[in-house]
Amino acid sequence: MNDDDAVFRALADGSRRLLLDRLHEKSGQTLGELCHGLDMTRQAVAKHLAILTDANLVSWKRQGREKLHFINAVPINEIAERWIGKFERTRLSALAGLKKELEAGGRDNDSE
Repeated sequence: MNDDDAVFRALADGSRRLLLDRLHEKSGQTLGELCHGLDMTRQAVAKHLAILTDANLVSWKRQGREKLHFINAVPINEIAERWIGKFERTRLSALAGLKKELEAGGRDNDSE
């Protein structure tokens, strides 16, 4: 499996994306902090973190007895540059904006 495959596999799971979101909000969290408020066991979170670490999306370091986890956005950026960059972001952004406008307009008409 190449690096891109590992990243896509890691990002395919909603729980792992949630962990990345939480690490984006506050990098350097312990396993206990990442588990707080989640409907997952500690073992499940640890397993997801291992997959994210294997994909190089999360790194960690020991600080005393604690293991702190940090997000690594480089692999995601590399994929964005490879897959999105070549399709011209400006045009894609314009199309995304148009789609949002059209969808919002459709909702406004439904409420009348």
